[in-house]
Amino acid sequence: MNLEWLKGIYVPILTPMKEDESVDFEKLRKQVNFIIDGGVHGILAHGSNSEFYMFEDDDYEEIFKVILEEVAGRVPVIMGIGAIRTSKCVKLAKLAERLGADAVAILQPMFLKPTDEELYYHFKTIADSVKELPTLLYNNPRIGYTLSSDLVERLARDVRNIVGIKDSSGDINQLLEFIRKTRDLKFKAFGGKDTLLYSSLNIGAVGGVCTTANIFPELVTSIYNTYVDGDLKESLELQFELNPVRMSMDKASFPVATKDMANINGMDVGKPIKPNHASPSGVVESMRKEMAKAGLLKG
Repeated sequence: MNLEWLKGIYVPILTPMKEDESVDFEKLRKQVNFIIDGGVHGILAHGSNSEFYMFEDDDYEEIFKVILEEVAGRVPVIMGIGAIRTSKCVKLAKLAERLGADAVAILQPMFLKPTDEELYYHFKTIADSVKELPTLLYNNPRIGYTLSSDLVERLARDVRNIVGIKDSSGDINQLLEFIRKTRDLKFKAFGGKDTLLYSSLNIGAVGGVCTTANIFPELVTSIYNTYVDGDLKESLELQFELNPVRMSMDKASFPVATKDMANINGMDVGKPIKPNHASPSGVVESMRKEMAKAGLLKG
């Protein structure tokens, strides 16, 4: 399984919406081209910032088909899978395979408190259903628990097409353990915290899945590109440039800030899907100020 393409900056692409809460496919296509033109190395469709949990099956499929069509092979596209039921995840994995996804990324089940044995069966069953499709684990503590390093190591060793992980824990020690325990395998770890991209690369991550690359793709990709080019000082300075902007998003509710910041910069991606609402004016102004300080505010 050739995985040379599995590295760099991947974007958990946002989903533009119309006033009636239908998907704005024209703007979705525009977003695809904006981030590719900005230099990203790949796209994660149906990541947590895409509001994937808000969509019915038909929209879920159509969104992915439109992204694939607009990308037209220019960068790899990974389908995120976040269903709770194992059989539903299998169905989505097979959909991804049929539509031509380059990989799938499986979020741990929400609301539950499964044991490692239950999680092992869950991830293995999904991966085994699409044996030739590269499969990534997606560790997100927003679910209420994190994947253990022992579980990740076991899956990486036992299941041939489980080839990597996106770790959004923000815990550099946990990411380090994922990397340490799988370092003798062809297993690739991505940092999922924009503010820790430089740090993640320093401990062996192959890239990052960064929501701010929806809005500032050139800046985010430059952190990675300068790092792999060996200019560590410049990479760190670019990380310092991004961090206050990214941290200003924490004042907003999840996942509202991504659309807030995109709209501040004139991208007109619509509102978050209810029950979420756009952030209050004070939160928006705080983000605007940090963007202006960093020279990232258009106009």
